[in-house]
Amino acid sequence: MRARVAIVYNEPIPSRYDTAGEEKAVKGVLDAVVAVRRSLLELDCEVTRVPLTPPFERVVEKLGLKDVDQVFNLFEGFCGQPETEALVPEYLEGIGIPFTGCPATALGLCLDKAKVKVLLQAAGIPTPDFQLLNLETLHMFQLSYPCIVKPRREDASHGINVASVVNDSTSLLSQVKLVSGAYGNSLVEEFINGREFNATVIGNSQCSVLPVSEIIYSLPPEMPEILTFAAKWEPDSPYFRGTKVVCPAKITAKERENINKLALAAFRLLGCRGYARVDMRMDREGRLNVIEVNSNPDISPDAGAARQAAAAGMDYTCFVEKIVRIALEKEEHGYQDSSFTGKRQAGYNENTATYTRVQAV
Repeated sequence: MRARVAIVYNEPIPSRYDTAGEEKAVKGVLDAVVAVRRSLLELDCEVTRVPLTPPFERVVEKLGLKDVDQVFNLFEGFCGQPETEALVPEYLEGIGIPFTGCPATALGLCLDKAKVKVLLQAAGIPTPDFQLLNLETLHMFQLSYPCIVKPRREDASHGINVASVVNDSTSLLSQVKLVSGAYGNSLVEEFINGREFNATVIGNSQCSVLPVSEIIYSLPPEMPEILTFAAKWEPDSPYFRGTKVVCPAKITAKERENINKLALAAFRLLGCRGYARVDMRMDREGRLNVIEVNSNPDISPDAGAARQAAAAGMDYTCFVEKIVRIALEKEEHGYQDSSFTGKRQAGYNENTATYTRVQAV
């Protein structure tokens, strides 16, 4: 029997991001939907698409999902309401339908950058010092410049631009006012201007780290080396042209080992499963600092996670199949055997950082 898989995602609708010029990131989920559907069809699945729009009561109606074996969860939350990202997995957990990616608790936690940093610090995982500030609490600032000002609860580099790195009280005031007005409390963090890496962890009871990426900047001196919204979404911008991703990163075996250990530690600490990306930077002493943990990151074919999977020897369909199989692991979730068989079976070799495929017999 063919596996029945529903791709659940947020239907892009007009929001505050349209006025901020950031609607491209919101609509980016559609690229992943098209690619994942194509791969699932190649794996001989019956595929349905379930676009969601608010309010949540309408979501419950659409998520009856009585005739599916599994949900491929690409839901990123409703536009302008990032906290709703956890609603779909929370609902699916309640009715016992397996789904891809991280559980509701991890999604909700990783969205709150301040909570993540508190947990990282408590666990002894290096992360830059920070404060939550708004215009009323700005007088309590006690960090060392330079700092970076970012929204507390956003992803896809929303709210990150050339002015985000501040070096004095005047620019700090300006940026906190801007970010707080648009997104709520500002997360102000001591800025580490060292090498920047990210690593995707994939797995559940058994986890592996895909080949590491490094972000290489070639920008004018007056432009801070940060991954702005423009660097991700605006091809004509200086940031887009001056930002390059190298994967696999040109690092030593020891550096790779340290990055992998840190990525796995953060992944497990925050209760992630399926897949998540850990972003980190190296300080002046060569010590790695976790900047963010991105649960359920973008997996469209041109995104970082898929790039890292390709560097491990996986084509895109193998990557999708791996994500599906992880979601069906019985030992973690207690699910019954699924009808999912796929056309391929594959395994990741953590020691050689390769991914081998064999055709199912």
